[in-house]
Amino acid sequence: MTTVEHLRPSAPTEVPDGPTPPRVALASAVGATIEWYDFFLYGTAAGLVFDKLYFNGLDGPAAQFAAFGTFAVGFLARPVGGLIFGHFGDRIGRKTMLLLTLLIMGLGTALIGLLPSYDSIGVWAPILLVALRVLQGIGVGGEYGGAVLLAVEYAPRERRGFFGSAAHIGVPGGLFLASTAFSIASLLPDDAFLAWGWRACFLISILLLAIGAYIRLQVMETPAFARVQERKEVASVPLRDLLAAQPKWLLLGMGTRFVEGFTFNLYSVYLLAFVATNLELPKQWALNGIMVGSFLGVVLVPVAGGLSDRFGRKPVFRVGAWAALLFAFPMAVLVQSETRLGIFFALVGGLGVLYGVIYGPLAAFWSELFDTRYRYTALSSLYQISGVVASGMTPLIAAWLVSKGGGTLWLVSAYAVVVAALSLFCARLLPETRGRDLDEAWKTEARPSDRV
Repeated sequence: MTTVEHLRPSAPTEVPDGPTPPRVALASAVGATIEWYDFFLYGTAAGLVFDKLYFNGLDGPAAQFAAFGTFAVGFLARPVGGLIFGHFGDRIGRKTMLLLTLLIMGLGTALIGLLPSYDSIGVWAPILLVALRVLQGIGVGGEYGGAVLLAVEYAPRERRGFFGSAAHIGVPGGLFLASTAFSIASLLPDDAFLAWGWRACFLISILLLAIGAYIRLQVMETPAFARVQERKEVASVPLRDLLAAQPKWLLLGMGTRFVEGFTFNLYSVYLLAFVATNLELPKQWALNGIMVGSFLGVVLVPVAGGLSDRFGRKPVFRVGAWAALLFAFPMAVLVQSETRLGIFFALVGGLGVLYGVIYGPLAAFWSELFDTRYRYTALSSLYQISGVVASGMTPLIAAWLVSKGGGTLWLVSAYAVVVAALSLFCARLLPETRGRDLDEAWKTEARPSDRV
């Protein structure tokens, strides 16, 4: 195996004869949006449906905890998918892995839409639901790193933040589609919604799977990985090389992920359930806020990515993280006002403004930290392992804090402040990466001047 000292300077990122960066970015965004649509459908259904259909043998809060527990299971499975697909993505290539993850996600989601309820098959219903959620987790666990690298490794150095953020559009984009689908389905009478309306949202994934597969088949392997193959420098065990060369940056990168994962799942999953179940207000109030907030996020993610090309990855990220910290208690005030307008502004502010600014620069920031030979493994490990707590446990943690806080959101807000502070501290210790060469940037240790 080639050691890191034997790496040679890379050729320019652009490949004249290959697909253009905008076309590749579009393929990355569309494919990621479809996969995240599949994944986020589950979160919405966990807040509105699964406690009633698959855990109706339990009472009240216990059923909600059980539904959120299966939601968290998907995040526990994501590191497994990340390690498996990251390994082969660094060994075989990005494109092949992305097609496989799309297939796994699409089939798993469609099968959830066909799954009989607890009243029909008893305990097998929740067991099969958990199994399919694990399948979803494995699929999306392998999706993230490949989708990001498809866009980042094709992008010109000076536009890497903007084009790289295309993969990150998939998160608010997928949530927008999922919340829109559920918002339309929720217009049905409650009996029809529980009987078949929510299932239609899941079965649509079969059509989206075909669209996504067609688009991704049109894109070739990324130039950065093709150069590694050309030089015969493919890592035999990418995870081993990553942990030997860059364990510190991997851990700090995981730390920056905390505010992103927490913010997204607090506003998109837990607050939906809090409004509909704890406050007993119309679920449409929260769904409308999530729908508009996620649409705004689709717009702001590439804007923030583009701004990071001009001002740097860290300054843009830090603006978003500080905003999340400062908005923590106003969010609780708005939601607990129990007014339609207050809830709407809390969700739009959290999912649109905060999340868009935080998430926009991270695709380029994280990618530029690591060497090409194990970059897929690095991004998958960073995103999925930290996501178990940062994302998957957020609804459970929030529900527990609310139960300890007398049914209020104040302890959740305090936790949000701690999470944002942790991510800001980790970002402080990482180098600024804007303008760095993808093959050589990781060699440069952080200088004091980098720690803006």
